[in-house]
Amino acid sequence: MTTREFWRSIEAIHDVVYFAPEAIERYEQLGLRGFWMGYCASRGGALGAVGPEVATALFHGFAPGRVGRALPDAWDRTTPDAVLTARLDGAREALERGFVDLPADVDVARTADALHQLAGMLDLAGRPLAAAHRSVPAPTDPLGKLWHAATVLREYRGDSHVAVLTAAGLGGAESNALAAAVGLVTHDQYRSRGWTEEQWAAAFDRLQQFGWVDGTEATETGRAARERLEDATDRSCGAGLDQEGTARAYALVPALVPMARSIESTGVIFYPNPTGVPQP
Repeated sequence: MTTREFWRSIEAIHDVVYFAPEAIERYEQLGLRGFWMGYCASRGGALGAVGPEVATALFHGFAPGRVGRALPDAWDRTTPDAVLTARLDGAREALERGFVDLPADVDVARTADALHQLAGMLDLAGRPLAAAHRSVPAPTDPLGKLWHAATVLREYRGDSHVAVLTAAGLGGAESNALAAAVGLVTHDQYRSRGWTEEQWAAAFDRLQQFGWVDGTEATETGRAARERLEDATDRSCGAGLDQEGTARAYALVPALVPMARSIESTGVIFYPNPTGVPQP
């Protein structure tokens, strides 16, 4: 399964919990302080009251200090179940707003059912975040079910991508620096991910040793290397689905792409954004 439109649409549906105020406000109501405490607790909460070392390892692109300022302090303020409920409720509200411009011929309920079935077909070996989120009971309402399935699939690709990046010798700072060098994210990405200016500069120095950047801009070799990383992620994702599952994924693209574009057109998410995933 290599279609980028499928994965980019999945990312957009999932990402409403990062950019829409509905979810963020719900985390604040639980007593979680600041954006990153809500982010870390809600993204890792499917694993239980996960600590900073485990969360940093799974998230990959974040500096340990960024995660350590959120966890385990969040678990003194709320519980994993409460934050997961808040996240799901926020996602429902954000998608309802994001689908205002959705074409009338896109059937949300049918797409949600099909995406849920697809998420259940994934081989999750080596994909811990995806496995954790699939273990959370799926909602029965269309918007909740759609977002839950998209989340499992999004983390499935994310887990696959982390494996590819680490196999290529790229740590969290280098991975973000390469994304900035090729224009997928802005050059101040290090601030949101918690890296210091010194760590950011060191990441570019390491990429320069590979011949992938000249200063802070990607060379042709670096752009080709970044594309190979995406291709390898596509292959890894495809390996976790049989032919039937792959066919189902392709069949969902005509419904998922309009959903993603409606979410963008209504301002619920924006591009470019720190995830580094382009528009579908």
